[in-house]
Amino acid sequence: MNKIFLQMDINGSATAGTKVLPREEGCSRLCCSRQGACLSASVLLLLAALAALLALVAILGPPPHAPGAQTCMTLANRTGFLCHDRRSCIPASGVCDGVRTCAYGEDEDEALCRDVPQGLPSFLVARCGDPASWIYSDQKCDGTNNCGDCSDERSPVTVCPPCSPGWWRCPSIVFEYCDCIPRRLCRDRVQHCSDWSDEYSCPGP
Repeated sequence: MNKIFLQMDINGSATAGTKVLPREEGCSRLCCSRQGACLSASVLLLLAALAALLALVAILGPPPHAPGAQTCMTLANRTGFLCHDRRSCIPASGVCDGVRTCAYGEDEDEALCRDVPQGLPSFLVARCGDPASWIYSDQKCDGTNNCGDCSDERSPVTVCPPCSPGWWRCPSIVFEYCDCIPRRLCRDRVQHCSDWSDEYSCPGP
């Protein structure tokens, strides 16, 4: 309700004063200054929250996006698949193996694994002597007969470097191997090489 207050004129007589609005009744300089302070504090809090968010993004980096499949080299110097975190490199044979190895599971993405090997990028796939057969590219030149005809270990399909230090070079008679056998098989009193060099020449592991 509006209130009417009495005002004394110069003769001391009471006269009707002006009406005072409710807003004017409750607002003083102190009140207005408090409202300004509250408004300033709210703006400062909003700016502080925004600055904290920007700092968090700067520290953690932007959220991962989904780039195209990219190659990398594993610690074993083999062809690998680069995860979306740009740090993890998993072996090529770890893609579409039913196990989510990358943090975001992109190594098992449906677009990659729906039609293997057609859906795989070319750097993950190696063809055998029989064009209908394939292996993962990190399985080439690993000493093991992954293709079944040793074409992943021998020319002219594949040119591999000499046997690594943990292997012995010989024409293997064991289907699992091709031109090298693991040195752990040397001098075990079982023939693994057609020339018996694993029993007479190989110094062992």
